[in-house]
Formats: sequence, C-alpha cells, structure tokens
Amino acid sequence: MKNALIDFLNTDLQFIRGVGPVLASRFEDVLGGRRVLDFLLHRPSYTRARDITENIADATPGDIITIPLLVKSHKVGGFFRGRRRPTQIMCNDKMGGTVIIQFFNVNYLEYWLKKLPVGQWRMVSGKLERTSRPTISHPDFIEDLDHASKIPSLQVIYPSGEGLTQRVFANVRDQIFAVLPEKLRGETDERVVEFFDALQHVHCPTTADDLLPNSTYMAKLAYFELLAHQSAIAISRRNRSDVRNHRTPRARKYNLMDKFWSCLPFEMTGAQKRTCDEIFADLARPVPMMRLVQGDVGSGKTIVALAAAVRMAETGACTALLAPTDTLAQQHFAKLKPMCDKIGIVCDILTGRDKGVARREKLTSLRSGRTRIVVGTHALFSTDVEYKDLGLVIIDEQHRFGVAQRESLRAKGENPDLLSLSATPIPRTLSMTVYGDMDVSIINEKPAGRKPIRTTKLSVSRINDLIARISPQITSGAKVFWICPLVEENEDAPDSNITAVVERHKMLSKYFPNAGLVHGQMDKKLRDDVMTEFADNNSNMNLLVATTVIEVGIDVPRASIIVIENAERFGLAALHQLRGRVGRGDTQSFCILLYGHNLSDTGLQRLDILCDTDDGFVIAEQDLMMRGVGELLGTRQSGWMHYHFADYREHRDLFKLASNAARDNEMDSWTFDLMYMFDRGVSFGA
Repeated sequence: MKNALIDFLNTDLQFIRGVGPVLASRFEDVLGGRRVLDFLLHRPSYTRARDITENIADATPGDIITIPLLVKSHKVGGFFRGRRRPTQIMCNDKMGGTVIIQFFNVNYLEYWLKKLPVGQWRMVSGKLERTSRPTISHPDFIEDLDHASKIPSLQVIYPSGEGLTQRVFANVRDQIFAVLPEKLRGETDERVVEFFDALQHVHCPTTADDLLPNSTYMAKLAYFELLAHQSAIAISRRNRSDVRNHRTPRARKYNLMDKFWSCLPFEMTGAQKRTCDEIFADLARPVPMMRLVQGDVGSGKTIVALAAAVRMAETGACTALLAPTDTLAQQHFAKLKPMCDKIGIVCDILTGRDKGVARREKLTSLRSGRTRIVVGTHALFSTDVEYKDLGLVIIDEQHRFGVAQRESLRAKGENPDLLSLSATPIPRTLSMTVYGDMDVSIINEKPAGRKPIRTTKLSVSRINDLIARISPQITSGAKVFWICPLVEENEDAPDSNITAVVERHKMLSKYFPNAGLVHGQMDKKLRDDVMTEFADNNSNMNLLVATTVIEVGIDVPRASIIVIENAERFGLAALHQLRGRVGRGDTQSFCILLYGHNLSDTGLQRLDILCDTDDGFVIAEQDLMMRGVGELLGTRQSGWMHYHFADYREHRDLFKLASNAARDNEMDSWTFDLMYMFDRGVSFGA
C-alpha cells in the first residue's frame, strides 16, 4: 500500500474540512479513534429513503418526504411562550396544499428568514408530523430548486453521538471520498482497490440492499476483516512455536499433587480430569501455555484452576489468579485457602482494599516467593507488585479483561503460562474464531450430586401466588434471589411493565422484613457487605432483591430459588448465568421466569428454551442465532472481538474460508496492511 494512502488513512479527522478539534473529539467518542480510517470502518446502520412528492395530500403523517414548497409568510409565536415559541413558515405545494415548516429557536429567526425567503421556491425534506395541519418541524434539508440534487434520495444513517448530526457525517464522508481516488491513483494491488471500492459502496449505497450482510460489498469487507483477524491469530500461534520462544520446562522440586488429590472432598468428573491432563501436558512443554477452559456455571472450573496452581507450586514458582471483582476474588480465596493450608502452600489475597502495613507485608511475601498462590483483582498488576517467579497466570471470567490488562499481569513474569477461565459458554465454532490463538478445553459435566434446576415461566400477574409459594420455603431456611432489570423507575421513559428493584424491594419487605437489596448504584462496600450477609448461613437474610450485579461473583449453596422478573428483557446467556446462582447445593432448586404483559413471540421462544434445557452450550448456540455475535459477546466488553462488517449468523462460511486462508497462505504485505487496518490498537503503517 502506498505511503500517500497510508498517510491519508492516518490523518486526524480535525484536518478534514469542516471538522476541527471539537468535532474530532466527538467523533473519537463514537468511532473509538479519530483517524480517517476509523471513520471508514464506522459503517452506516441503515438507509432512509427521501422520495419526492409534489402533493402534500399524497403523503402520510410519519413519512419522510421531500417536497418543493413556495414560501408564503413567516410567523413567530402561536400558542407557545418564551424561548420555545416556534418560528412558523407558511408554504404551499404545487397543488396549493398548505404545509407549515416549524422551528423552535427564535434566536435563529433571521437565519430562517434568509434560508426561506417569502415568494421563493425551496426543496424541503423532513418528517411529516401527525398534527391537525401538515407540519414539518426542523427539516433535515432545505435547498433551492437548482441545488435540489444535494438532498440524497437514499440517505445513509450512521450510529451517532452527542453533537454529531447525520449532516456532519455526510460532510466528512463526502470530503474523504473526494480525496481517496487521488490517493489510490497508481495502486497496483487490485485487492487494495477492491477493498476501498467496497467501502465506498457501503458508505454511498445505490440501494438499501447494499447494506445487507449478504450483499457483494458487505461480504467482501467481512471476508477481509475476518482474514485480518485470523492472520493475527496465525501469527500468534507461529510465534508461540518459534524456537526463539522455547524454554526449558520447569523441573518439579516438590511432591504436592498427592496431597491435593487426597484432600479433595469429592471425586472429579471425567471432564475435569481430562482438562487437568491437558493443562499438565501444556505445563511440561517448552512453549508457554495459552489455554482457555470453558465450563458451564457450576461445572468445577475453580478446582481445575487450583490443580494447575498446585502443579506450578511443585516447581517452586507462584501463581496469580485474577478475578474481575473484589467479591469474586474474596470467594475464590475463601474456597482455595483451606485446601492450600492442608497441602502446605501459602495462599494470599491482594485487592484494592489492602492498604498500609497489611499491603506491604503481602508484597514482601510475594517478592520473597513465600506466597505461592495469590488471588486478587487489578491490584495484582499494580506497579509496586513484584513476583519472585511468576510461573502461571489464571484469568477468571477472562472476557472482562482486555488484552492489555492480561499482558500487564503476564509481564510481571518471564513468559509465564496463561490459563483463562470462562463461565460463558460459547459455541465451539465461534470460540475457534474469538480465541483462535488459544487451545480450548471444555468441562461439559456437572459435579456428582448436582440436581438439574427446574425452570418454569409465569406471568407477572400471578406474583401474589408466587410469593405465597416461596414464603414457606423461606421459613424453612431456603435462600431466594429476586432479580429485576432496573434500579429505579425511569421518568423519561416510563413503562408500567418494567419493575425497578428499589420498588420491588419495598413491596417484598412487607412479606419478608429481612429482605436485602443490592444494585450497581450502591456504595461498593455496602453492596459487598449485603451480599456477604446473604451468603452467610447464619444470617437472617433469606431473600436478596437485586439487579444483574449478582450475575457473577456470589456463591450461596443454600440458595435454591431464583425469580427473574421481566425475564423477556434479558438475553438467553444472561438468563442462564443468573440461573446459575442457584443449584449449587444438593437440594432441588428452582428458577421462575416472570414475564410481563407484552410478551413477544421471540421473547416466548427464549423463555421456552430456558425451560427445556440447562446445557449452556446449547443455549449459547440458540442465543447466537437469535441475537448475533455482537449482543451475545457484548461488543462493549474489552477483550471480545468486535467486528465492523462480519456477522457470524450471515458469514459462517466466510469464517471458515478466512481461517483456512490465514493458516495455509504465506503472509504478504496486503495481509499485514489488513491486520493494521482492523486493529485499532496498532498505528497503521508502522
């Protein structure tokens, strides 16, 4: 790719005519960057037709119309008072029909008088409102008839943000594609020309079909994007196998595994044993381990992780277990420390709560190598944390950590092994593309004695019957989760079918005075204290009303009932994760899915799937096909692959083609150009 083109793609958007530093910073918030390339990879969501009509009587209120109008008069006031008084411009169409153009900012009266002078024809485009008289408020376009072609007959709509109108997006797009042909002149690689031609057709479509996932242009861009990702994975795999990265396998100095096996309070499942064997084989290889352990909720991933840490401790090296929340770190520590004490391994915890002398003592123990297993949060890779010999890094709920965070912890050692844990089952075909640089182990068995959770759906209109049914269960000692989707009622978007957790807690407290309440807007320490009290077998708090803040990170074996209110508003994966908060003991557990009054067919289908199966991988596959990879994985979660053009549901064959091409073909300059273009963390052309 030519230097002139590379320089242009790296150009800061503030230097595009009509942008400047203020708009460029707003673009950065939306695009995730402020280069020309970042804009090009930000594709439109959909198109909006602006059909021309000459008779307002032929238009339907609510339609987007484009119509030539003769300006008759201006009027300020109407029934409004103060700054909100509208400027109303009375117009006629070619058939004599009346149309009112309306603006609500009197400060710009002079501007609109010049834009729409009395006695002149103007082409106006906007939404026809449902009022007593045909009205267009704040038209999107106003042009004189000689320049009516400036109004697009098919307008693309971009995902936007504060201070960025569609007109601004269109201006930047037009400026970029006016310059791009010059930068491409003389380009000899047909693939480069093909790539930017497809980009232009997506940003400037001739038909609405050009933005469909299966269109020629979208399919091309999806393939190029997947090839970039799969090529990066292929390079990562090759680097791991490079002889320059080889190391001498660590020698075992102690015999600790026999103690570990003997102190296990249960027999491991076959899947757990198989996963341990795969991990131990990796630890014995001359290249660092990169393994992902996928397991459904309650499948026993933590014990497998402990087995890996004990095997590492046999070599004299230490293990760091990184958890996403303080609560989850505390629970891991509470589980692991008693077993470590029996084995004779020093296990400690390090979080942001540790201050002063206590923190210094823990850091000294890590630095000396006395602590062999440390559990913690982001504090584990703080600047002042030093490890004598960090041999193994375990990342729990790994999708909550970005690549940079994982590498910050790995950088604390010399090429340590990496073991990632995920309780969010992902279809295997998808995990191969998201985690293609990692080996994958799947724990697909539940520990012996665990009973399947009975899941039923129930209309919210029968909530009083439900309370009557769970009341004797609570009286007899059962602990109950009650989940709501919102913290408080939203006055700006009221919906009587959505229950807020604060209001539900007030209502349930009338029946269960010791009910607890947790949500994300609470003080973190108070929230953790409430969750700890609920988890305590000796506490009187047997009902916890909560938002999805408890989705991960709380283990209450006595909890045998979970009620999920407005369940139709949650995705399958989220519902399955929430259901996993119960069923951790040996008693029969129940999940009740309360649905609202306006349950759609799709919502009913989701709830039926939950009632029919508790297999997380089956549920993940269904969720993927119903909602797409973006929603399933959460595109806002750092660490997940966010595709600009690829859609797993529509491009499954392209995933395979790109994977095969990246594995079988030699890397050329075009492949590296693609990798840079689709990796926002890399300076393009570096």
